[in-house]
Amino acid sequence: MFIQTEATPNPATLKFLPGKPVLPGGTRDYRDAEQAAESPLAHNLFSISGVSGVFLGQDFITVTRSGAEWQHLKPAILGLIMDHYLSGAPVLLNADAAPHAEGEEFFDAADGEIVTTIKQLLDTRVRPAVAQDGGDITFHGFKEGVVFLNMKGSCAGCPSSTATLKHGIENLLRHFVPEVSEVRAV
Repeated sequence: MFIQTEATPNPATLKFLPGKPVLPGGTRDYRDAEQAAESPLAHNLFSISGVSGVFLGQDFITVTRSGAEWQHLKPAILGLIMDHYLSGAPVLLNADAAPHAEGEEFFDAADGEIVTTIKQLLDTRVRPAVAQDGGDITFHGFKEGVVFLNMKGSCAGCPSSTATLKHGIENLLRHFVPEVSEVRAV
């Protein structure tokens, strides 16, 4: 088994591509071992000293570090991911588990059509690009022209995330949805 690694715009996060599906049809973002209890893979990654976050994408895993250097962490992470896949263990203990709720979405029912357009733009234009960088961005709410988004994986805490939100996503949404005045991270 060959696992590729890719740098992300967030220097604290590295993207691992095992060449096999990780979490088809969904994502999970864990910030500690307790949160990761539903995933043997993510839970085991937290056993490596210096790992502070694990994000599972459709075909990739991003790992966020704190305090340790990649040259020390990377071999242990690669070995753990390889052992996991060779063992045949599931990525999630309950494969039928519903995606994590990020909290209730909020928007006025009268804005339903606008929200549908925003979600469609996020799903078709933003999320695929962000996944290339090892993260994910999902809709959280819309109120008085402001779009609220959840940033996950390498996007969470990334130094360039503000620029991505303001210059990329905000400009895109404002172009296609004139009712959008601003984009904010939750």
